Amino acid sequence: MSSDALTTLLAAGVPIALVAAVVTLFVSRRRPRDDGSTSAPTPTIEHVPTQATAPDDDASGVAVEVPPTAGVGTLETLPEQAEAPLAESAPGEAPDLPVLDVPAPAAGRLARLRDRLSRSGSPLGTRLLAVLSRDHLSEDDWDELEETLLLADVGPGPTGELIDALRTRVRVDGLRDPAQVKALLRAQLLELVDPSLDRSLHTSPTVADDGTRMPAVLLVVGVNGTGKTTTIGKLTRLLVGEQQSVVLGAADTFRAAAADQLETWGSRVGVPTVRSDRDGADPASVAFEAVRTGKQAQVDVVVVDTAGRLQNKAGLMDELGKITRVIGKEAPLSEVLLVLDATTGQNGLNQARVFGEVAGITGIVLTKLDGTAKGGIVVAVQRELGVPVKLVGLGEGPDDLAPFDPEAFVDGLLQ
Repeated sequence: MSSDALTTLLAAGVPIALVAAVVTLFVSRRRPRDDGSTSAPTPTIEHVPTQATAPDDDASGVAVEVPPTAGVGTLETLPEQAEAPLAESAPGEAPDLPVLDVPAPAAGRLARLRDRLSRSGSPLGTRLLAVLSRDHLSEDDWDELEETLLLADVGPGPTGELIDALRTRVRVDGLRDPAQVKALLRAQLLELVDPSLDRSLHTSPTVADDGTRMPAVLLVVGVNGTGKTTTIGKLTRLLVGEQQSVVLGAADTFRAAAADQLETWGSRVGVPTVRSDRDGADPASVAFEAVRTGKQAQVDVVVVDTAGRLQNKAGLMDELGKITRVIGKEAPLSEVLLVLDATTGQNGLNQARVFGEVAGITGIVLTKLDGTAKGGIVVAVQRELGVPVKLVGLGEGPDDLAPFDPEAFVDGLLQ
């Protein structure tokens, strides 16, 4: 402002204080900012939380249910599944880390298989040894051996093979020593269980021809009531214990509590669940979204639960067929696992036949093999389907699912 203008204002009677204020404002408006900019300050943008949903979520109503301890954005860090976000805390307080279960690795579970079987009270091994150790084996003794094997659900075919082999060896070698008898029986039982079968669980990701990383996809089937969903939860813990990242798919939309149960198991170890937001939704749609989510998140394994209704075999065939076809559009199936209750005997074999015809089973999971299980179902179901037992349930604990070891199984029966 010039001195002439200031003189004019004073002559007009404008107070000096007002003049000083005008001058100060004028100077401040012309002073450059520290960064050289003369624009107004940028307003702050408040971020609004969004709900995690499956890719291309549409009328199917399928959503990714992220575990409470994981929070939004878990799918971006799924391969590690160890860095869970911090829980909310009051201002000025240190945030609390969410506590996730640490599942036991597979190695420790194998050692428990023999102990659990030896304590199960199975009559198979003890009764066979008791009869074979007698000084002279009559026809009644051989009939008792045959009855023992049949009651243990070994099945008529394998039972006949074992009796014939034992008769020949006892007659030729004249075995009477208990240690020799036990060694013979062990060898014959092990041959029936067939240790040559491939019992590995195929859970390694693959790479497609175009270089896309594909997760291993495990489809789990079985009748409701055999512990199928619980087995999937235990299998998830087994995979996480082996440092593999997992996504669960709740495609059993027939049973209302199945998705909630599966989500609870997954949340304990930081694994998200893809589920429908309504009961009775299309199972194939849920399975497809689960595989797509796992593929985009680059996880190692996607495990899909399915409904187990045997009332209508044709309907079951159509449903499982559709699920496998739809999953195949995103990634190839690595395993189709059939869950059977080891205590159901012949009824379990009937279930195995139906699912074997429908689903292309690659492996069997036997639950409740300890306790009241007779043991012979392992031999019978393998003979019936021509596929190996890969996993066995040894109890009610969350980590009581173990890879099946033929030698540990036979040794447990004979202890």
